[in-house]
Amino acid sequence: MIFKAPDRLAAFHDRAIAQDIPADDVERWLAIARPCATLVLNENGPVVGRLGGPLLLPEDTPDPAHPLVASIDLAALPSGVTDLPLPADGHLLLFAYPDEDMDDNSDNLGSVVHVPAGATVVEREERVGLEYDPYRGTTRHIPQGPLVAVADMSLPYHHLARFPEKPRIRHLPGHPRAEELVDAWDAICRDVDIWGSLQIGGYSNQEAVGTDPVADAVPAALREVEKSRMDGPVSSDVADWVLLADWHLDIAGLEGASVHWSIQREDLAEWRFDRVITTMFWNP
Repeated sequence: MIFKAPDRLAAFHDRAIAQDIPADDVERWLAIARPCATLVLNENGPVVGRLGGPLLLPEDTPDPAHPLVASIDLAALPSGVTDLPLPADGHLLLFAYPDEDMDDNSDNLGSVVHVPAGATVVEREERVGLEYDPYRGTTRHIPQGPLVAVADMSLPYHHLARFPEKPRIRHLPGHPRAEELVDAWDAICRDVDIWGSLQIGGYSNQEAVGTDPVADAVPAALREVEKSRMDGPVSSDVADWVLLADWHLDIAGLEGASVHWSIQREDLAEWRFDRVITTMFWNP
């Protein structure tokens, strides 16, 4: 059966009102809802991409440093399924190494490549192994299979924001009831199985959310610039960044891990996917 998201916004509205959250606060929160695409492994339904390989890249594209997570056929994504200014066609390849102890000690745990439509590609050898598990005597692998998309809507899972001055962690500006609103949204989404799914656009989610996971991309990007692994400047304001994709791993030994691909809005508008920052959350 193809995953089908319920009408969560209507259910959220009713639950928030039932929790005595003022209607004005509920409506202002609903106004920041963002469309997104939930991609799940499934053999039935229109295929919009693939989790795992094969890895197909133009000859002049350098070998990626991370394993291929997914390839998204942008032309197959339903029109308007996200509010991201993505290319209309071609394939978006998402790479990640979901391990906070990478050998090169990089702050960027992945990358993104856009392969234009009609480009001549060749199959590359894949970096399919993630981490050797000495207890099982095996290496973890990214699941493989076709992805189908479901149009969805997304609200924030976070209610706190970081600020440069003290107090550094505060409620989202203009939303004094943010924590209650997030709790109501979380209650609506709690029974939806996200593990193994890939989300394009929307708001980022992870097992433990207080502040926006996209905010973690900002210091990571600043460190990448400081270490000359990324050209600057980059914005230190999280408002200038947006979630490109979320991946909620369904891999033995990495339970509860989530990978986030974030990009500056300006870079996304110019399709500069080489400037994506990939972070992860895992509470082993």
